[in-house]
Order: sequence, then C-alpha cells, then structure tokens
Amino acid sequence: MIQSMTGFGKHVIQLPTKKITVELKSLNSKNLDLNARMPSAYREKELELRKSIASSLVRGKVDFGLYVESTGAESSSQINEEVIKNYMSQLKTIAEGDDLRLMEMALRMPDALRTDREDVSDEDYKTIVIALKEALIEINKFRSEEGSVLEQDFKERIVVLEELLAQVVAIDPERQTDVRERLEKAVADLSAEVDENRFEQELIYYLEKYDITEEKVRLANHLDYFTKTLNSEDSNGKKLGFISQEIGREINTIGSKANYAPMQQLVVQMKDELEKIKEQMLNVL
Repeated sequence: MIQSMTGFGKHVIQLPTKKITVELKSLNSKNLDLNARMPSAYREKELELRKSIASSLVRGKVDFGLYVESTGAESSSQINEEVIKNYMSQLKTIAEGDDLRLMEMALRMPDALRTDREDVSDEDYKTIVIALKEALIEINKFRSEEGSVLEQDFKERIVVLEELLAQVVAIDPERQTDVRERLEKAVADLSAEVDENRFEQELIYYLEKYDITEEKVRLANHLDYFTKTLNSEDSNGKKLGFISQEIGREINTIGSKANYAPMQQLVVQMKDELEKIKEQMLNVL
C-alpha cells in the first residue's frame, strides 16, 4: 500500500482556560522539510515535537502549526501603561482628537501590550502531545487515501504498458522481415555486384544489432517488479522511482533499435504513459 506525501491533519482540544489546536499540512519533497510555527513560550518543546512528526511522516514538505488560544479569564498580556501614555502625549502634538481616539491609535503602536512569558506546564504539554498524535493519525489517513488513488492510477497505466509491449512483441517478426526486405532492395538497386555470402553475413550482423529480444524480456520483468513493489506493505516511492527509470531505459532502447514506424509509434505511446507515471511518482512517500 503506497502513501501520498500530500496530506492534512488537524486536532483541537478545549481546556478550561485554553484552546489548543495542532495543524499539519504536507506536500511532496525529496526529504523531510519541516517548518514549525508555534508560540515562543512553547519553543523549548520544539525538538521533541519535531522528532514525533519526523518518525511518523518520514518525507515531505511539512508545515506544523501549534496554536494556543486563551479562552478563560486569565491572560498573559497586560497594557503597558507608561508606553501608552507616552504615545498619546506624542500624538497630541501632531494630531487633534479626544483621549479615547488617541488611545485607540496608541494601542496599535509597538509594545503597547506587554506579554509575560509563561512556562509550559506538564499538563499543557501532555495535551499538546495528544493533539499532535491525533493530527498525525488524520494526516496519515489522508495520505493513505490519496495513495490508494495513485495506486489505482499506476496499476491502470502499467496494464496499458503491458498491452503496448504485447503489441511490440507481436509486430517484431514483421519488423525484422521489413528491415530485411528494405536492405535487400537497397542492394538490388546498386549497379555493382555484391558477394552474396558477404551480404548475408552483414545482414545477419545488422539484424542482430537491432534485435530487441533482451529489451522485451527486461521490460516485462521491470513492469512485473513495479507491480509487486506497488503491492508490498511498505510505501517506497524512491524504489518505484528507480524501477520507473529502468522501464524508461528499456523503452528508449527499443525505440532506438526499432527502425520501423509502427513500432516507433507504440514506443511513443509507452513513453507517454511512463511520463504520466513519473509525474505522479513525485507525490509517493
């Protein structure tokens, strides 16, 4: 079962005086790229929270948000009275207005509110850990659902590639006959005499050079290996990516050796299907 790197998870816990919200968003990335946003008072716990996220999500560009909203009577923010008065005094010299209007303007100025730093209580941290675990469950569920959609798409495209390969196998004898006839015609059109034995040797060498038997076998094996890896328990996007590269290598070799328009048309279709697989592969964990 593969997983997508795209996902979203959110969990909210309401305490008597606080509301704690944890949000996780992830997109595709070669490695784990974790960006954390949280109140400064909780930064001391950031490394522990990062470890939990990294062990669960493994890869992806992840945005982690921790939001703590006070809902009770207590508040860590207080009006900075001296600063407000100073702002109001300065504003009176440059603007007219009553004290209420001047106070409204002063409250928007820097340092108008003073926030006392609070230590994170054990109870609060335990609540954050619970919220994070629930958000991780949600985002992994989201990733699995997205992965199921990708898996179905991959399976359908692999079937198409197998069908195109079967067509390549079917027309290969016809291709070899066509190549042979074209060479014989080209030689027949020459005015010079040709040594039949030498010509036959060169013809065999030429046909062997453009033989695609090994490529057909390897491509079939790679397609089968891709499907088996897709059905494995673990999601391994990097491994599937490597297999896709090998599939592409065999398709390209068949195309370069084809020398036959109908087969080259099949190769173009195979490349198109593989390109769509590679595009989606960027999202696989």
